[in-house]
Amino acid sequence: MNQNIIHPTRRQFLETIGGGFGGVALSQLFLRDSSALVTPHHPAKVKKIIQLFMTGGASPMDIFDPKPELDRLHGQMLGPKEKPEGFTGPVGAIMKSPFPFAQHGQSGKWVSSVFPEQAKHVDEMAFLMAMTTKTNVHGPGAYMMNSGFLLPGFPCMGAWVSYALGNLTDNLPTFVVLPDSKGLPYNQRGCFTSGFLPALHQGTVINAASPRPVPDLFASDKFAFAKRDGDPAGLALLRRLNQSHAEQHRGDSRLEARIASYELAAKMQLSAPEAFDVMREPESLRKSYGLENKVTEDFGRRCLLATRLVERGVRFVQVWSGPQGATGNWDNHANILTELPPMAASVDQPIAALLSDLKSRGLDKETLVIWTTEFGRTPFAQNGVGRDHNGGSFVTWLWGAGIKAGVAHGRSDDWGYHAVENKTSCHDFHATILHLLGIDHEKLTVRQNGIDRRLTDVHGEVVREVLA
Repeated sequence: MNQNIIHPTRRQFLETIGGGFGGVALSQLFLRDSSALVTPHHPAKVKKIIQLFMTGGASPMDIFDPKPELDRLHGQMLGPKEKPEGFTGPVGAIMKSPFPFAQHGQSGKWVSSVFPEQAKHVDEMAFLMAMTTKTNVHGPGAYMMNSGFLLPGFPCMGAWVSYALGNLTDNLPTFVVLPDSKGLPYNQRGCFTSGFLPALHQGTVINAASPRPVPDLFASDKFAFAKRDGDPAGLALLRRLNQSHAEQHRGDSRLEARIASYELAAKMQLSAPEAFDVMREPESLRKSYGLENKVTEDFGRRCLLATRLVERGVRFVQVWSGPQGATGNWDNHANILTELPPMAASVDQPIAALLSDLKSRGLDKETLVIWTTEFGRTPFAQNGVGRDHNGGSFVTWLWGAGIKAGVAHGRSDDWGYHAVENKTSCHDFHATILHLLGIDHEKLTVRQNGIDRRLTDVHGEVVREVLA
C-alpha cells in the first residue's frame, strides 16, 4: 500500500482540521452519533440510574419479606427430599429468621432489624416482592439480572442504555462501574460487558478506593518525555496507525472504542480529578455516608461518588456490594446470624445517605435508584444455620423518578420459597427500567447472527403497578 496516499475517515478529517487535542472534543459527539435513538419512544421520566447490586443472593426472609409460618414450622424437615439443581448442599430443616421485623412508615412496610436506616425510607420506595429467576447458580444468575440471559456474550443493561440514549456529558463516561474494593463480582467484567454492541458502550470500571481511581490518566513521573507539547506529533502518528488498522479490520468496533476511550481520557484529565474527589464534599455529608467508619467507608465512598457522578451527567452508575467467592458477600451458606449483619451494616447507612443526598440536590426528580441481587435464599437451613441459593423468590426495590412510592407488588408463598402472585422476572424488571427511560423494550433491537436481539429477549412486561 502506498503510504503517501491517505483517505481520511470522517473523524480523521475533522481531527486534522482541529489539530492535536482539538479532535478530543469530537469523541463524545461520535458516541452520540452511535446511539440507537434520536428521540425516546415516549416521554422519559428518568434520565439517570444508580444500580446497587448485592453480590451473592441477599436473603429476602431475613431482610424485607417476613414469614411468620417459618416461626411456626421451625426445625421441621418439610423441604424437598432430593437436592434441587443449583443447591450446594443437602436440604435442611425449616429455619425461622433470627432477626426481628417491624413495620415502618405510613405504608407499614415490614423490614428486619438489619436495615434500620433504609427502613426510614420505605414510604419513598416501591418493592417488587415476587422477583424470580431461572437459576440457582451465581454466575448465570448475575448474568440474568444484568443482561437478561443466563450465558455470557450479551450486553448488560448499562450498555443497552448507553447504546440507546448516548451520553449526557462530554467529559465523563456514560456508564460507570464501582466494584467492591475486595474484588470484582461473579463473572468478573462479564456483568459490565457491551457484548455484541459497539465496545465503547461497556462499563468504565473505577477503583474508588485507589488514590488514582482512573489508572494512568496522567503520565508517570518516570516518563519525562511525555509532555503536552509532544501531543500533536504523537496523535498524528497514532492517526496513521489507526487508519491502517481500521482498513485491515473492518467491522471491529474495538479500535473505535479505544480511540474514544483515549480521547475521553484526555478530557477527563480536566474533569476527573474534581469529579472523583469525594473529599471536596462537606465533612458532615461525608460522615452521613459513613466515610469515617471502617465498616461503611468503602460502600459509602462509592455511594457518594455515584451521587457526584450522576450530578455531573453520568447516565448509569453501578455500585457493587461484595466480590465473588464464599465470603465477604451476601452468599450466606454457613451462618446467616453472623454473616448477614456485617454485610447489611456495610451498606445500610450509605444507602440511606444516598437517597437523602439525591433528594437534597434535587436529583430525585430525574434519577432512579434500584436495589438488586441475583437471587434469594432458601427457607431451609444449610449447615444448621445458613441458607442455600434460591431463584424461586427474592426482593428488589426502586426509588426516585417515576416511581409510585410506598407500594409493594407481588407476593411469595408462606415460606418465601417461590413467587406465587404477580411474579416479576428479570425481563419484566428490565422492561420497566427501559420504559422509565422513555424506551419501548420491544423496539430497542440489534440484529445479531440473524436474530433481532433485545435486552428482554422475547419476554417482558412493564410493571405498571410500581409506576407513578
